[in-house]
Amino acid sequence: MLGKIAFMLGLAAALAMPAAAQETARLTIESVHSPAIEGNLENNTAEREVYVITPPGYDEEPDAQYPVVYFLHGYWGSPERYAEHHIDFTGAVDKAAAAGHPMILVVPNGDSKWKGAFYSSGPTVGDYEGFIAHDLVSWIDANYRTIADPQSRGLSGHSMGGYGTARVAMKNPGIFSSIYMMSACCLDPQVMTPQMAQQIERMSQEEVENAEFFQLAAISTLVAWSPDPSDEGFLKADTGLREDGTIDPLVNQRVAANAPVVILPQYLRSLTSLDGFAMDIGDKDFLLEGNRIWREELDRFGVDYEFELYDGDHTNRVGERFSGHVLPFFAEHLEGPSE
Repeated sequence: MLGKIAFMLGLAAALAMPAAAQETARLTIESVHSPAIEGNLENNTAEREVYVITPPGYDEEPDAQYPVVYFLHGYWGSPERYAEHHIDFTGAVDKAAAAGHPMILVVPNGDSKWKGAFYSSGPTVGDYEGFIAHDLVSWIDANYRTIADPQSRGLSGHSMGGYGTARVAMKNPGIFSSIYMMSACCLDPQVMTPQMAQQIERMSQEEVENAEFFQLAAISTLVAWSPDPSDEGFLKADTGLREDGTIDPLVNQRVAANAPVVILPQYLRSLTSLDGFAMDIGDKDFLLEGNRIWREELDRFGVDYEFELYDGDHTNRVGERFSGHVLPFFAEHLEGPSE
């Protein structure tokens, strides 16, 4: 009897003890359903993998709410691939918290059948833009202790994700208050030439599946920006190639209509109303020219932004830049619990 009483007292004491503190940032892999992506012709899944990194102390402070930074990975990437090769997500959140800026980091999977839909919207790939701006933000606010306000919500991304950052922020004002573009691609208009169109038209599905990075990227952007639901082929895209060997101008106009440089005047207020706008790129990056044209247009239209050209190429300093520059930028611009 005495043993049973002692056991019950010990159990009661254990239950009364506070839960162990979350001493370091914790990664949780979630599955988020996106109605926006449903029904696409590529059969890209609407069940999207999402990395959510909560800061130290998240568990032991049940009433605390946090600002949120969303990060969009690059082409041919995923949250897992970026965590393995580019960015220590948990380490970056730990570093921000140690500096007095605890925040939640969210990294959604933007992969598609052809390695990336460029966070764009169309019948072939689905509405990735709507997934990021609406489905994902709503789900995170409903399931995590966020400060559910644009002033406490930031958007960032690298390469294809840098493009996605500009696109989503421009076309969906009032969701994010600050953005940071890292080595962004696809800012100026791309052009489909007859030679490119002929090459794509001749490719089999197996050849596309085995295409190298830049060749497949050209196909992926075409699929996202020049979709054709009536296409009898497997791409469900319109190359614009005519029987006489010329390109239908409408195809290149559609592609250009997805370039931030082209659509900037339409969405100027979205950028000028941001609380914070920054971008960076390495001085050896192959995307330098597109970024130069983008900055030139931002300057011409009077958009305020921060820019840094650093010593590096397209990927070799992404992790260092993210923890040392991107998250500190959001710590400065996003409103926290006591602000």
